[in-house]
Amino acid sequence: MERATVIVAIDGPSGTGKSSTSKAVAAQLGLSYLDTGAQYRAITWWMVNNSIDIEDPSAIAAVAGKPDIVSGTDPSGPTITVDGTDVAGPIRTQEVTSKVSAVSAVPEVRARITELQRSIASGAGNGIVVEGRDIGTTVLPDADLKIFLTASPEARAARRSGELKGTDVHATREALLKRDAADSSRKTSPLAKADDAVEVDTSHLTLQQVIECVVTLVEEKRAGK
Repeated sequence: MERATVIVAIDGPSGTGKSSTSKAVAAQLGLSYLDTGAQYRAITWWMVNNSIDIEDPSAIAAVAGKPDIVSGTDPSGPTITVDGTDVAGPIRTQEVTSKVSAVSAVPEVRARITELQRSIASGAGNGIVVEGRDIGTTVLPDADLKIFLTASPEARAARRSGELKGTDVHATREALLKRDAADSSRKTSPLAKADDAVEVDTSHLTLQQVIECVVTLVEEKRAGK
């Protein structure tokens, strides 16, 4: 039986297990995978590298179309390049992390990256899991399945400081809440749960349990098509 192509949108704030879950679900179900946050980090990295004033939205807007960002969609080894340079490592630095909210709040940046995300999703012949903050609401409002992952600030901070060795959980929690506030209050495509999204609270679940939950949701959606 031909399996229906399925587009899955997974949204939620940092530290909910979004990336690990999305990659694992895509790999398990033979789907493509797109980390949209990496694209915003990539354009931020380019801005920093080219000495663009991050405090000046008009300066950011003026060059939003310049960098050539290419995302590989293999869940077992997702790649990202800017102008042919592999930036998978550099985009995870603290410098980029601290500036990505400001860059991604600029409407011209969001328009550029949203267009890129839509073209990748529409070109994924076998279906795709797309993770981010505004996928179900703005980027792919017609996605077949929308999932919104949440977790308590404490659980998220513990996970995130586990990933970033040697960080202070309290400081991490404060940084996450600050990022939430910035992402939820921006005018263009704020972080929000789509009305038709399934909410999954991951606070007390292991990563494996979250993956199993999402896989089940996707398979139910596929079977019901």
